[in-house]
Amino acid sequence: MKTAMNWKVGLVGYGEVGRILAEDLRALGVVVSAYDLKLDQADTAAALQAHAAQHGVVLAASSAALAATSDFIISAVTASQTVLVAQACAPTVQPGAFFLDFNSASPGAKQRASALIDAAGARYVEGAVMTSIPPYRIKVPLLLGGAFAAALAPLINTLGFAAKVASDRLGVASATKMCRSVMIKGLEAMVIESFTTARHYGVEDAVLASLSETFPGIDWEKQASYFFQRVIEHGRRRSEEVREVAQTVRDTGLTPWSAMGTAERQAWVADCADHGWFGEKGTPEFARSANWRVEADRMLARVRAQALTP
Repeated sequence: MKTAMNWKVGLVGYGEVGRILAEDLRALGVVVSAYDLKLDQADTAAALQAHAAQHGVVLAASSAALAATSDFIISAVTASQTVLVAQACAPTVQPGAFFLDFNSASPGAKQRASALIDAAGARYVEGAVMTSIPPYRIKVPLLLGGAFAAALAPLINTLGFAAKVASDRLGVASATKMCRSVMIKGLEAMVIESFTTARHYGVEDAVLASLSETFPGIDWEKQASYFFQRVIEHGRRRSEEVREVAQTVRDTGLTPWSAMGTAERQAWVADCADHGWFGEKGTPEFARSANWRVEADRMLARVRAQALTP
């Protein structure tokens, strides 16, 4: 009988998350293949090919090719690609294979993806990653949902995952993630907006002192630097996630004012990064300083430059 350790694992998405999972799985000797749209682009393929060669990851030609040879597929792409990946994998996915949707998408998107995978005879499981992955790596807290969640959890935990079942009802895990993101991604956007504005007026020290008095358990200096760095590096992916958050809110009948504002701020920071405002354009790490004040000054410089543009 084939155990999880003997699975052929396929990663659709070979960005930060995919590479971390690949490294940890390969360290156990698990066979891993991967596909990413960036492999089809000359300016981004080389770095992914080098990483795959270093860690013994087989690169597939497409999502469909990867699905055809995988016992366990992990979809770890941007939120907007959630259903598209399921569509690409469904025609070739192996009957009985597990499909873990790692993406930060709305319950509705997860349900549409599930319908495609389940109809093909595979076993769809939604996954909700409940905190930032890099500090935890493969052991990041992970909620699973859907009819096959209980079957998958003990199997992937033998591979080092820290998964637990949220519900056998699809959508519960992703709703938990989306509601959390209203707060977490919103806090990131609020800190960037508040602290950058405070920097403009020269009142940042007073603002931080006031916040520390109100919330003494938070190191606002350290937290701000972390928020700035994460959004500068991953603002595009975060903005897509928060648009899914907004849809989750909208599906309740509420207007997602906070979530939509957060998505716009995250996307704006991503635009700054794409244009090289935090360092050389196109480099793997956009930010050049761990000091949030330096990055706030760069944002303010962009705003001033735009104001001078006819």
